[in-house]
Amino acid sequence: MPEQIYNSERAMLGKIIGAIFGFIIAGGAFGAVLGIYLGHQFDRARSGPITGGQQQQAQDSFFRTVFSLLGHVAKADGRVSSDEITQAEQLMDKMRLDTATRKEAISLFKRGASADFSVDQTMQEFMRVCGRYNNLKRQLLNYLIALAMADGELDQSEQDVLAKIARHLGFSAALFEQFIQMIKAQSQFRGSHSGPGASRPSKDQLADAYRALGVSSDDSDSQIKRAYRKLISQNHPDKLIGQGMPEDMVNLATEKTQEIQAAYELIVCLLYTSPSPRDS
Repeated sequence: MPEQIYNSERAMLGKIIGAIFGFIIAGGAFGAVLGIYLGHQFDRARSGPITGGQQQQAQDSFFRTVFSLLGHVAKADGRVSSDEITQAEQLMDKMRLDTATRKEAISLFKRGASADFSVDQTMQEFMRVCGRYNNLKRQLLNYLIALAMADGELDQSEQDVLAKIARHLGFSAALFEQFIQMIKAQSQFRGSHSGPGASRPSKDQLADAYRALGVSSDDSDSQIKRAYRKLISQNHPDKLIGQGMPEDMVNLATEKTQEIQAAYELIVCLLYTSPSPRDS
């Protein structure tokens, strides 16, 4: 599970640095423990909630970046399709934007679709303001991939632009590919329910469910549950708002949570109704 490994490594960075410096400065085990504690505080500062003016700045940056990049991704294959326009309009509808804010979103979309738009400059500004908030970075890429797939396929030119954006966000090529597969699979569970009374899933549905969580059928039950809980946490409205996501966009994260929930319920349903679920 590349994403889990990647995030674990990032989460350990502050603790490792702190332990080394604590050992050097204070000496011995006590210094190392002290360093680990300080490193933990460093990690929390890099990914924790923000307040006041910083939060407003992050919200503004996220809004500008989302809609300008939506326009750029939509134009990546040479034309903005009617499906992509509909997807962008549906995003605005779900956000319940007032007239003035909707006009601003449309203006940003058109700006992103213009020939002189700079992805590099836009991403550098976004990372300056929001770069330490991993959930916001994932949500940004989530929206862009969803728009690019609005017409049912991911054009190579669109994928190239998305890969460039992913690199700016700090995602490896492997993680970016996994992200695409997860979003494709999650979309299969939009509006679905896999609880009691649901028909037995097909092999294809089950494969989609595993991909939606970023796991495989070979993973243990505890690994699958951890992956599910992590995805739910990443899309939790309070956490996203605390890191600077505009409240108008939280409805989209709620929809994503429902897709993840449906995929997990399908897997759990199979695990508890089949005598040998791994052999299905």
